[in-house]
Amino acid sequence: MRKRLSKWLFRLKDTEPGEVFLHQRRVFIVPTHPGLLFCVMLITLFIGSVNYNLSLGFAFTFLIAGCALIDMHLTFRNLAHLYLKAGRAAPVFAGEEARFELHLINRRKHDRYAIWLDFLADDRPDLAQAVDIAANTTCCAVLSTPARERGWLRAPRVRLQTRYPLGLLRAWSYWQPDARALIYPRPEDDAPPLPYAGVEKSDGQGAGGQDDFAGIRGYQAGDSLKRLAWRQIARVDVEFGGTLVTKHFEGGAATEIALDFALLPYHLDIEAKLSRMVRWVMEAEARGLAYAFRLGDIEFPAAHGPAHKEACLTALALFQKT
Repeated sequence: MRKRLSKWLFRLKDTEPGEVFLHQRRVFIVPTHPGLLFCVMLITLFIGSVNYNLSLGFAFTFLIAGCALIDMHLTFRNLAHLYLKAGRAAPVFAGEEARFELHLINRRKHDRYAIWLDFLADDRPDLAQAVDIAANTTCCAVLSTPARERGWLRAPRVRLQTRYPLGLLRAWSYWQPDARALIYPRPEDDAPPLPYAGVEKSDGQGAGGQDDFAGIRGYQAGDSLKRLAWRQIARVDVEFGGTLVTKHFEGGAATEIALDFALLPYHLDIEAKLSRMVRWVMEAEARGLAYAFRLGDIEFPAAHGPAHKEACLTALALFQKT
């Protein structure tokens, strides 16, 4: 009942696709605590001026009352008639912070100052961000929220508020951006070594050939100590910015890496298996190794690169998600 009343009162929607306009009916304004004290002071001055028939008291009372009315107009104008648009949200791993881009468009001739944005669901005032928007410009704010589970994470409801210029009144509004972020499973911390399929390939793809010396490259996690190029390392000082380098070979036979969800130990639950698969995908990509991927009905041939990595991680994130 309370949720229905809130949706009716504030005209809240599940999602608001496209560009959203904050018209006058969507912006609400209420006094702040200093504003309430200001009202008490104003009433006290008026009563004192009436009792003692003070002309200067009446003049001062109506002067500051006029300032309060101007402040009300400026506070409301600072937030009303804004255009809002959701931006992109980069994928993250479970346990990290999902970051959503929010675009605020000011098509008016006046500047807007100190507009605060935060996610209503988090209720973390310390995470709110303040932005200033010049006339006829667009401002981009980035809000973050915890990503606790894998899958699609919809952006929480956004609260926009301002107390500019005097802080006596607070204008606020709600916005439900049509944005979502993909949350990958959290990589396993102590995963076992990469599994090999035992299939020899003669094209030099996979774990790397051993026949022909092709040069040196930067050291990557998992490289054997026997491959370190000691002559080149001796010429640089690692403690002062020098990097380790390893010997790189091409040609010959290579072993293909196969990441198969069905071959993981039975005692692991689904989430643990997905975490292990994520760790193996990240490790194979870091080492520049081609790997085949199998997850239920999804099967990708051996490859590597950003597109292959994204496809594998997306399949893991959405596994058995409706």
